[in-house]
Amino acid sequence: MNLAALKNSGHLPTLITSFLYFDVSFMVWTLLGPLGVQIGESLGLNAQEKGLMVAVPILAGALLRIVLGVTVDHIGAKKTGIIAQLIVIAGLVCAWLIGLRDFHATLLMGFILGFAGASFAVALPQAGRWYPPNMQGLVMGLAGAGNIGTVLDALFAPRLAAAFGWQNVFGLALIPAVLVFFVYVIFSKEANVEVKRKKFSDYIALLKERDSHWFCFYYLISFGGFVGLASSYVLYFKSEFSLSPVHAGDLAAICTAAGALLRPVGGGLADRFGGIRSLYTFYTLAAVALVGAALAHSLYLNLATLFIASGALGMANGAVFQLLPQRFARDIGVMTGLVGAAGGVGGFYLASSLGYSKGLTGSYMVGLMIFAGLCVIAVAGLAVVKTRWRSTWGAVSNARI
Repeated sequence: MNLAALKNSGHLPTLITSFLYFDVSFMVWTLLGPLGVQIGESLGLNAQEKGLMVAVPILAGALLRIVLGVTVDHIGAKKTGIIAQLIVIAGLVCAWLIGLRDFHATLLMGFILGFAGASFAVALPQAGRWYPPNMQGLVMGLAGAGNIGTVLDALFAPRLAAAFGWQNVFGLALIPAVLVFFVYVIFSKEANVEVKRKKFSDYIALLKERDSHWFCFYYLISFGGFVGLASSYVLYFKSEFSLSPVHAGDLAAICTAAGALLRPVGGGLADRFGGIRSLYTFYTLAAVALVGAALAHSLYLNLATLFIASGALGMANGAVFQLLPQRFARDIGVMTGLVGAAGGVGGFYLASSLGYSKGLTGSYMVGLMIFAGLCVIAVAGLAVVKTRWRSTWGAVSNARI
């Protein structure tokens, strides 16, 4: 990974502000997950309701990524980012001052937080459009490493809730949200590139291409797995091992940090060895680790296997976005929204299915095993497409496929 090259091409302030915007947005997006134990106990929610509570922001973010993806192409990434941040800030103010009084209120708040999750469709294209094809894996990985915000959630939200009450955590979250908003407004810039304005019909048209189906599926597994696990870790460790919310949050932060920090590593490895070869390794590793977590009964063995699973899925996120700009360079804005939406759907599925698995069977094992099976299917899918990809668009790409 040639970090020095970042200084000689593109626009470093935009890359940094895109990272910060994505970071704080992810922190806010998954806030209901680390607070799930305290909110669930306060409102008397069952396992299925808690699973849906932490899953709805992920689904909302998935759907809103398409909306923001279209908006980016029409009014620009910066203006879109400003609008989305203002909506999220307004939601945090309402949750802080009014509170979440019942299960339905948590779902409504989850929808508003979806605008934070949709930042994916703004920050990544805004940063990526400044840099050449051979640096896309690194740049997308660095900008996408803003998902480290989920680590901050797990680490601090349960502690702040214990000290000040979970409702006040929404008010405290306003501090970084407002600060980053002003930094973003002042320092981020639009890339001086020609962008064809897209409509919702363009998404439908791209969905007719079979490669778009594959990319959506691969990101459904990688990003969906990462964010679904991140949103569920506190509930998982609290339920399975009777830990305090703070202790469960610490373990959640450890696991989530692996996926967040290793995303740019995955992009860099894909730049060097090829995205397809890298994804083979990452999906296989994730499948094995998830099976291990499903079968393990020891806290530390669970921690180790879930740490590996999150790390592998995080690296797979970076690898998918090393390949995506090579295949869909002219439609990267639309495709970022599409695959981002697919990733959100995967996260919604995993988080909600883990809640239903716990509620219906008394264990998370079924939910983890099914998702491990999806990772195996992803590996099989790579075997199907690799020859065609390498002999068609990969053959004329300026990057390793």
